Amino acid sequence: MSKDPSHPNIVLILADNLGWGELGCYGGGALRGAPTPRIDDFSTEGLLLHNFNVESDCVPTRSALMTGRHPIRTGCRQSVPAGFPQGLTAWEKTLPECLKQRGYATAHHGKWHLGDIPGRYPSDRGFDEWFGIPRTTDESQFTSAVGFDAEVAELPYIMKGIAGQDSENVCVYDLDKRRLIDEMLVDKSKDWLSRQAAAEVPFFLYHPLVHLHFPTLPHPDFERTTGNGEFADSMAEMDYRVGQLLDHIDDIGVRENTVVIFASDNGPEFRPPYRGTAGPWSGTYHTAMEGSLRVPFIIRWPGKVPKNVTSNETVHVTDIFTTILAMTGAEKPLDRPIDGIDQTKFLQNPASERSERDGFLFYIKDELRAVKWKHWKLHLVWEPKVNQSSGKLESPYLFNIMRDPKEETDILAYNTWVLQPMMRLRANFEKSLKNDPAPPDPLKNM
Repeated sequence: MSKDPSHPNIVLILADNLGWGELGCYGGGALRGAPTPRIDDFSTEGLLLHNFNVESDCVPTRSALMTGRHPIRTGCRQSVPAGFPQGLTAWEKTLPECLKQRGYATAHHGKWHLGDIPGRYPSDRGFDEWFGIPRTTDESQFTSAVGFDAEVAELPYIMKGIAGQDSENVCVYDLDKRRLIDEMLVDKSKDWLSRQAAAEVPFFLYHPLVHLHFPTLPHPDFERTTGNGEFADSMAEMDYRVGQLLDHIDDIGVRENTVVIFASDNGPEFRPPYRGTAGPWSGTYHTAMEGSLRVPFIIRWPGKVPKNVTSNETVHVTDIFTTILAMTGAEKPLDRPIDGIDQTKFLQNPASERSERDGFLFYIKDELRAVKWKHWKLHLVWEPKVNQSSGKLESPYLFNIMRDPKEETDILAYNTWVLQPMMRLRANFEKSLKNDPAPPDPLKNM
């Protein structure tokens, strides 16, 4: 472990499909049928962001987190089925690869979803070791599905790997293992953290949870504990698992020099019966609504980030890459555009510092859907619910999302001045794309 303040340990916990409105500290918790006391307490130990923004679904957000680059640049534009090309190209420089150059030990325990072939597993991309699933968790339903044929469809596996060695299958990922996997992941992370506490090196743990991705099924120990169904039981388990990691950080004596970040990869699921909530915001993931963009984010850094503070300043998932590198003194890649902005000053002094970011462009796949600038949101394509798109808009819709969080009243006619900074933001980004062409979409012409 590291006790050197210039080499803080980093623990990054990422929930899956956790909507803005699910946790107690974001207005949910007991109101959603499952109190979340551990994460709620954790939120009082640091800074909680109300305006943390991500990409449209699992793969784009995870690629942005690992590279500090918008997925339109990396080619990781969408989640794709098993058996199709997917993941980060070898050219991309990942967060753990950058941290390794700074002397960090690195581990990944959880859902990867950025490559499922040799050369693209976590242990090939900067992690010393990994354990989890290479793609996503709805695959746990495969072997129980009517008519499933293992000769034409890939079996899903829980896997493990060590850098410099071939990754290997551990067991088939089925519905029984779906209920057990978050417990397995916590056990792996606790063991790895204990080993790092005995070493003289700083560490980076990336722990992408499986909860609350569908099928949202709790561990047997949590079944029927809330009385409000399996989704609520799973939320209670997720809160408990996060608490286990936080307790272990305390138990091994590394709390004071460890940055702990908890966030979600995207907004809530839209499919019943696993549909979640984004609280006051409209929409789910796979849309450009605020309910897709905004997700929970909490950071604790003892002595550096103030306790029990909230902020509505805009932060983007790409910023986490750049900010972690700045916190640790690691160098960011200089041979490519990096979209993430260093937010360290803001995070350490949110009362008087402003976010370094005014806005960003929001793509779904390769289509620019919306532009967000300060408290304004411009929709170029209108799809308030998944599969209910009206296509490109002749006249875009403009919303003030502070005054109109549901994005219900278009006010462009009264505020055309806002188009100036938004179109400037768009022009500058698109100019940079011309000098940094993205890899082709492998599914576009299929």
